[in-house]
Amino acid sequence: MILAIIEHDRGLISPYSLQLLTYAHELAKGDSTNVKAVVIGNNVQVLTSELRKYSSDGIIIIEDERLENFNAEAWAGSIIQLAESKEPSIIMAAATDKGNEVLAHIGARLDLPMSAYTSAIQGGAEKKITRLRWGSSLLEETVLQGKPLLITIALNLVKAVEISGEVPIIEEFQVELSDKAFRVKLTGREEDADSGTSLTSASIVIGGGRGVGSADGFSVLEELAECIDGAVGGSRVATNNGWIPHTKQVGLTGNRIAPKLYIACGISGAVQHLVGCKGAKKIMVINNDPQAPFFTKADYGVIGDLHEILPAITQELKKNQN
Repeated sequence: MILAIIEHDRGLISPYSLQLLTYAHELAKGDSTNVKAVVIGNNVQVLTSELRKYSSDGIIIIEDERLENFNAEAWAGSIIQLAESKEPSIIMAAATDKGNEVLAHIGARLDLPMSAYTSAIQGGAEKKITRLRWGSSLLEETVLQGKPLLITIALNLVKAVEISGEVPIIEEFQVELSDKAFRVKLTGREEDADSGTSLTSASIVIGGGRGVGSADGFSVLEELAECIDGAVGGSRVATNNGWIPHTKQVGLTGNRIAPKLYIACGISGAVQHLVGCKGAKKIMVINNDPQAPFFTKADYGVIGDLHEILPAITQELKKNQN
């Protein structure tokens, strides 16, 4: 059995968890086993209508009023109790901050190794693991041992695919958690003032870097994004300079995106930034430096001033929309 931990927040399932389920089901076919989606929280029954589209083998619900908000220690304790009952061969999560933290807790408490940012799994009881290292610039191959195996799956590795077939059985599992498991508490949320299209869900993302020049310079990116229902992101340089909020950063320490098109404007193409946009189907680079490294990764390249090129594109699109 494979246990797949499902992330969610305020009634919405993480798209990375749906990708995880698709990957887990493909792996399970080769191992002749099944996949159980595990949802932890309070009043999470409402998530099953969406979740059952991607999980045909079964859904396990773990509920507790104290699990209203994410808590890595409590989630890990819940999964450990579930694993003692179900004896899974693998426990999986998406390689997000939350997924990595929960499995790290489990590994520490059970004295088990963990493979993070895993991109490929092969073999029988002993799994040959390929995982991303150094910001996805290197691939590491190793053999992972232990039971259960603890693995987080790299983001945007596969596309989430709905499953047709039998309606999965929904099972409730009771856990006993001490107050000690809830030492870390959520005391508040700081909401993003930008209510536009999110970076992780947008089909087109426009990113700006040092070449944008200033916070005001991002206006040409925002105008184009509004015209095409896209989202605006930035490089680390842009966020560190205060030109765009840190929540909009694309890169190793920011958002990892997978749009149909990523338009990189005035971004040189550091490895850390490439990690964040490597899931894009197509990449267009606009830069006035013909030697910018990003051009080697681009499907389309435009050498020129972004402050002239983007307004021209926006103007042309508006003509066609009228």
